[in-house]
Amino acid sequence: MSLLTQREAHIVWEGTLPQGAGRLRVGSGAFPELTVTFSARTERPDGKTSPEELIAAAHATCYAMVLAALLGQRNITPERIEVSAVCSLDRVNGLKISAMDLAARIKAPGLTQADVDALVEQGNQACPVSNALRGNVEIRVKGELLS
Repeated sequence: MSLLTQREAHIVWEGTLPQGAGRLRVGSGAFPELTVTFSARTERPDGKTSPEELIAAAHATCYAMVLAALLGQRNITPERIEVSAVCSLDRVNGLKISAMDLAARIKAPGLTQADVDALVEQGNQACPVSNALRGNVEIRVKGELLS
């Protein structure tokens, strides 16, 4: 195995879990410092983020990239790929990320709905984030052909 890259994030948490907050920064500086709280995770976000939202963002982004790559392997240039990810947190002996729902909407020349159905499943098997979660989180995918 050859290491391709590493990315970094750093958080400073102050206070107790219920009343405290964290300040999250990413090494790339790609987005501003984000505030994380437990209530944003389990109740209302109120402008703050959570690990589940960040995992959903990472998964949607990775999956869209994989779909673009798979289409490229077929010499198809997608006009548009939209991916929504919903990460579910449940109370199961504490907290557990139980499921990830990915919905991909693809607009590309020459594709049929059957092509999209096959593509979204192939993408799920090839996506590094899907593979990191697989076996511990139920991953459900669906695809829609955009006209």
